[in-house]
Amino acid sequence: MSTELSTALTLISGISWTLVYILLIWRGFKDQSYGMPLFALTFNLSWEFLFAFVFRDQNLVTIQTIINMIWCGFDVVIAYTYFKYGRKDFAQHADTRWFVPWSLAAFVFSFGVIYFSAVEFGNSNGAIYTAFAQNLMMSVLFVGMLSKRKNVDGQSIYAAILKWIGTAAPTILFYGRTGSMLVLILGIGCFVYDALYTYLLYRKFQELGLNPFTRQPVSA
Repeated sequence: MSTELSTALTLISGISWTLVYILLIWRGFKDQSYGMPLFALTFNLSWEFLFAFVFRDQNLVTIQTIINMIWCGFDVVIAYTYFKYGRKDFAQHADTRWFVPWSLAAFVFSFGVIYFSAVEFGNSNGAIYTAFAQNLMMSVLFVGMLSKRKNVDGQSIYAAILKWIGTAAPTILFYGRTGSMLVLILGIGCFVYDALYTYLLYRKFQELGLNPFTRQPVSA
């Protein structure tokens, strides 16, 4: 794969996911909700922090390193929206006294999984395989979150589309680099569930009588 194509795919992924984070933050504050499922958030934030600040060559700052740092900052804000607004959703399933302990335990567990994956498999392989594995988990969790909610609070059709693109690009990039069938199957899984989530979110807007792209009521 050429350097130009590799850089282009890296930037497509970086820009797409950055816009996803911005949209989720904006919708989270506007709707007084959170837009990313808990375990998607905890694994995502753990991955970004570790591969931006811990498992990297201190003498080399790549485009991906810079992107990871930016993503980490945005995910911290998304985590804030989760802790600020997530208690009301948690209350539907459990006593709210367990909201903070349960949430913090998820962060600790996720950090441990990503950290020891990098230790055991090496920085490069650990980064690649955990990224795609947790992205597939994230894609499935977004579908699950949407199915549980009776609204589109914290969600954005634009974020769904950009999430789809943002994961498809690195699938092409890393399969092209490594030829790994594991990367390919994980990437295809992300693609399928991202497509499903986008479709279901579109249908949910329609069910609520809203235009998915403007969020305005659709006239009868």
